[in-house]
Amino acid sequence: MGWCLGNSVLLLSASCLCGSAPCILCSCCPASRNSTVSRLIFTFFLFLGVLVSIIMLSPGVESQLYKLPWVCEEGAGIPTALQGYIDCGSLLGYRAVYRMCFATAAFFFFFTLLMLCVSSSRDPRAAIQNGFWFFKFLIFVGITVGAFYIPDGSFSNIWFYFGVVGSFLFILIQLVLLIDFAHSWNQLWLGKAEERDSRAWYAGLFFFTVLFYSLSITAVALMFIYYTEPSTCHEGKIFISLNLTLCVCVSIAAVLPKVQNAQPNSGLLQASVVTLYTMFVTWLALSSVPEQKCNPHLPTQLGNGTVLAGPEGYQTQWWDAPSIVGLIIFLLCTLFISLRSSDHRQVNSLMQTEECPPMLQATQQQQQQLAACEGPAFDNEQDGVTYSYSFFHFCLVLASLHIMMTLTNWYKPGETQKMISTWTAVWVKICASWAGLLLYLWTLVAPLLMPNRDFS
Repeated sequence: MGWCLGNSVLLLSASCLCGSAPCILCSCCPASRNSTVSRLIFTFFLFLGVLVSIIMLSPGVESQLYKLPWVCEEGAGIPTALQGYIDCGSLLGYRAVYRMCFATAAFFFFFTLLMLCVSSSRDPRAAIQNGFWFFKFLIFVGITVGAFYIPDGSFSNIWFYFGVVGSFLFILIQLVLLIDFAHSWNQLWLGKAEERDSRAWYAGLFFFTVLFYSLSITAVALMFIYYTEPSTCHEGKIFISLNLTLCVCVSIAAVLPKVQNAQPNSGLLQASVVTLYTMFVTWLALSSVPEQKCNPHLPTQLGNGTVLAGPEGYQTQWWDAPSIVGLIIFLLCTLFISLRSSDHRQVNSLMQTEECPPMLQATQQQQQQLAACEGPAFDNEQDGVTYSYSFFHFCLVLASLHIMMTLTNWYKPGETQKMISTWTAVWVKICASWAGLLLYLWTLVAPLLMPNRDFS
């Protein structure tokens, strides 16, 4: 942990000790908005925490975690000698990830409270948002070191439920971002098709729509094959069938004449993206089912309930397919939050971002032209912020909790010595898929139910 965090000091200490975001950029970099640069650097802090968490799961690092006070202890600090090396070691990596993600979430939660109601870069707190990077890094390292000395006790059990709630909310945020991406994609290609009078763009939209639905159908078939049994796994069968039925319903609703009249840009491309994402969340839920017959991702267990490990002791195994795909989607969505303000008013309202005010466009264009000669970022928020500082940090808090649950396979430390998830994880993910489908359905029918409101 110290090695990873220490190497990053070289990057941050090269910037101004108490300057603004442009100081993090060298003079050869192209001109960038101050707001974008700040978000990217905060995202770098999050990714640094993710990297350290992944390293904590490696067997070589796990063997060094025995030196910490919360390792291999239960109750009033009495060592559990009867558990042996394998059972105790199986908890080390996951408990370390819990503490690393706690530090990351605490860091961003502090800025969530600090940046409440900042309306422009003229606010003194905006200088803290866009500068002081070296001192922020020191705070981040200090919180991280302190988190690793928190006694175990009930910490892991309580923090598990924080992770469940945060991950649930972040799954919904991911769906919102995917819907917005599909809307923008659909509008862009339809606009190009009209401008160039070419059917190739329509063919492209048709191809990807068919591809996403084909992947969804394939996913349904594979889930029935690998996560169900003819005589058991009834919950999995119900979840797959129900979510498939709901996806068919929202796909039909997306092309209804009344919906098309109210929202001409709505179509099957967006519905296919939502369907594929719903199947992905369903897959995540089934990969957490705590029954060996219904979940091929569970570790092999011995008769006494311990996890089978090699001669060198337990090796944490989170590198299964659901975790890898979930990590990739997490990284993409987090970057999306950092880089983009939506073209849609409703998404901007939900994500607390704003389009560039018309009266500021000319001023910012002049600033950008002047800054292009020098290279560093320029301040584009003197008359108003382009995103909510506080909500952005809150999203990173949820992202920290979500990646914690992803890397630990939603395992609850202290509940059992077996390396399996609980039914809590299954139901949270399934409910998140249902909430996401209802959210998308609402975006389709809201203009019909409230015709006096502007949903353009």
